[in-house]
Amino acid sequence: MHGTATRERFEEAVLPHLDAAYSLARWLTRNDEDAQDVTQESFLRAFRFFDGYQGGNMRAWLLTIVRNTCYTWLSRNRAPDFAVEFAEELHSEVLSGSADPEIQVLANADKETVRRALSELPEIFREVLVLREMEGMSYKEIADVASVSLGTVMSRLARARTRLRESLGAALGKES
Repeated sequence: MHGTATRERFEEAVLPHLDAAYSLARWLTRNDEDAQDVTQESFLRAFRFFDGYQGGNMRAWLLTIVRNTCYTWLSRNRAPDFAVEFAEELHSEVLSGSADPEIQVLANADKETVRRALSELPEIFREVLVLREMEGMSYKEIADVASVSLGTVMSRLARARTRLRESLGAALGKES
């Protein structure tokens, strides 16, 4: 049984990361109500295991719980996304050219277009983009949260950015 002192320490340590937890849940579930449910369940799980927390990066620890809770929730409540498995050698891409076209595409895209393009990415790509670009997490922190290698994080991030850029380019091309 957790006492008042534990609850207060938990709230002090974890509540500052509520927005990040909800944001990740929202992007993974793509629905406000589902994200609220997942965030609530994640905080209950975090509280249950708070006594076992070994220290370190609290936000990464919490977001790992949120991520795992999201995927458990999604597996129970939704059909899985199209599997995005690939052989590294078949899909390795070298980004060529300068960043200017990418910056131009993003600068021309309105927030709703970017949100829509991001929400259409497969979960594994959307996840790394949200953690890196919206939550400002390091590659190492993302690797810890997603339980993957640093190389996988970098690979997924590169592919996510490429897909997002292509999607935004196509969307902006339709608007012209």
